[in-house]
Amino acid sequence: SPGKDKKENTPPDKSQGGKKDEEKKPELTRAGGAYVPPFKLAQMMKDIDDKSGPEYQRMTWDALRKSINGLVNKINASNIKNILPELFGENMVRGRGLFARSVMKSQMASPTFTDVYACLVAVVNTKFPELGELILKRVILQFRRAYKRNDKPVCVAATKFLAHLVMQQVGHELLALELLTLLLQRPSDDSVEVAIEFTKECGFVLEELTPQGLHSIFERFRGILHEGEIDKRVQFMIEGLFALRKAKFEGHTGLRDELDLITHEISLDEKVEAETSLDIFKSDPEYLEHEKAYEAVKNEILGLNEEEEEEDERTDGKMTIMDMTETDKVNLRRTIYLTIMSSLDFEEAGHKMLKMNIPEGAEVELTTMLTECCSQERTYLRYYGLLGQRFCLLGQAYQVEFDIAFQKQYTMIHRLETNKLRNVAKFFSHLFGTDALPWQSMAIITLTEDDTTSSSRIFIKILFQARSSPPIELAEHLGLRTLNSRLQDPGMQ
Repeated sequence: SPGKDKKENTPPDKSQGGKKDEEKKPELTRAGGAYVPPFKLAQMMKDIDDKSGPEYQRMTWDALRKSINGLVNKINASNIKNILPELFGENMVRGRGLFARSVMKSQMASPTFTDVYACLVAVVNTKFPELGELILKRVILQFRRAYKRNDKPVCVAATKFLAHLVMQQVGHELLALELLTLLLQRPSDDSVEVAIEFTKECGFVLEELTPQGLHSIFERFRGILHEGEIDKRVQFMIEGLFALRKAKFEGHTGLRDELDLITHEISLDEKVEAETSLDIFKSDPEYLEHEKAYEAVKNEILGLNEEEEEEDERTDGKMTIMDMTETDKVNLRRTIYLTIMSSLDFEEAGHKMLKMNIPEGAEVELTTMLTECCSQERTYLRYYGLLGQRFCLLGQAYQVEFDIAFQKQYTMIHRLETNKLRNVAKFFSHLFGTDALPWQSMAIITLTEDDTTSSSRIFIKILFQARSSPPIELAEHLGLRTLNSRLQDPGMQ
């Protein structure tokens, strides 16, 4: 009836349609729905209670895709070191398909940055080998399709990427030789041109890894050149390639950085899969467990655990700063040296050094510096002996340090020149002669042919017997009779 027709043709209620649209949430659609601003997306993620549900996973997937695309798009040679920690901060295992697609898309759009993208893949490959293998497989498949379709721009871009992956040793060198053999099997202007560009990019690495294989490729180039069936322009390009080989591939050498390289042995004819399913969102029933697992891997790569432990140590107690550069020690030595050299007499030098308030445990710096300065003089100066005597009588700590210095100098006396040896011997002779050092320190001296060297015998001779004015050696200062009785003392035996 007409009434029924009118009823059937009436448009649906707007309120019902609105409810259906609300029920169909954009974040659950295949493409991710309409654009959602980042702040609104963060708010939506915060409002969701079920952190393991498909709705929340979809949101994190979209955020991961945008983050990886943004990082890959802004990478260049100068900021790659800063981008890599941010990239490892994202879940690269979950987004490996997204990363592979983003890198290949960016390389295709900007072939001049191919070396940067290859370097990025090489670094990621050291931590996640499955990512490097996935990208290598997809680039090989891309080259195969372009080669069959005679798509030269895509073929050139793919071969350039493969060349740099081989140069970064993500791909095996046999892959490069297989590709060159395929391109030169039925030479045409385009295939030879692509082969020339490929050889320019990775020829240096092939020369190092497979010199015989590269030689056979160049023999094939020589044969094509002699046949003369290709265009003159390409012939000139082959001649230029030979000149570049003669110059050891100058400008196309080596890696950008030292890496723990992992090489994937994938043949050009091998059956490989692109694994395109990794590019599409799939709900993960064990989402939270996988996120925790990657969090642990990320912390290990970026060294976050060590930083947290250091922060915990700092918060547990007061922060203590340890000077590992020994700046204070160097400054103390410099001050002691300048004081010794600028003073008129030993009393002035001793007074200045006592005013320094040398910290406890640093007495060894004074004794070492005093002995070194004395040994550097052209002739022995009594000034050093008197200064050493003053400090030995001032405190037990200095006497112990001079005792250790004597034993150290005697054991290493063979390293000193004659002049230094004489000065050091006279310096310690003064200390023993004035009883500033205990004579028991001489226990280190053993007068046998096996236990002494020519240097040590000269040192002992100067220590006991040398002549000078005023007397500073033991024989002159004490006299032979007194010296003999001191040596024969039971305490010296």
